[in-house]
This record gives sequence, structure tokens and C-alpha cells, in this order.
Amino acid sequence: MKMKLLLAGIVLVLIVETNAKDWFPVEAAKGTRDMLRAYDDMKEANWKNADKYFHARGNYDAAQRGEGGRWAAEVISDAREWLQEKMGRGAEDSAADQRANQWGRDGNDPNHFRPAGLPEQY
Repeated sequence: MKMKLLLAGIVLVLIVETNAKDWFPVEAAKGTRDMLRAYDDMKEANWKNADKYFHARGNYDAAQRGEGGRWAAEVISDAREWLQEKMGRGAEDSAADQRANQWGRDGNDPNHFRPAGLPEQY
């Protein structure tokens, strides 16, 4: 009995591990990590006119994870823009950020927004 239970547990772990890359919550978690990495890179780079690039790149990377990553990118982007508008940031800049967010989520090349001279590490 214990051997059957152990074998069933091993099979279950193998099935979950094999299919984990396609599992919505895993995609969402990895997409969230992609968005945070883009934000951290934006802060580290501290490069003038680079925010749209990092918005597009974070959304692009997250969306490449699948539906979960795309969902995470949309939720994070919408929440960030809503919060920034409530803090007094202009609606025009927020709309421009959302265009960059959508550009990336739609699978378009984030380099479209890349400013001249931004170091290649980004």
C-alpha cells in the first residue's frame, strides 16, 4: 500500500512538473517577476526617456509566458497607471504608458521605444 501511494505521488509530481510551464498561476507568477525586473532595470538605468521602453519590455516579457503572464502584465500595468493618475500624474502621460504597455503585450518589439544610447544590458 505504501509503495503504491509513493508511486502515485511520484507520478503526480512528474505530471505537475511536466505541465507546470503551461499552468496559469505559474505563468502569472513568472510574468509578475518579468514586470518587476523591468521596473528594477528602469530604476537602475535611470535613463532619460526610457520609461516607455521598460513598460513595453516588461509587458512583452510577461506576455511571452502565456495567458497567465499576459494577465499579470495587464493587471500590474493598469494598477500602476491608475495609482499614478491618482497621485497627480497627467492622464496624457498615463495614456502614452498604456500604449507602450499594450505594444509589448501584443508581442511587438519593445525596442521600438528604446532611447538612443541606453546601455545594451537593458
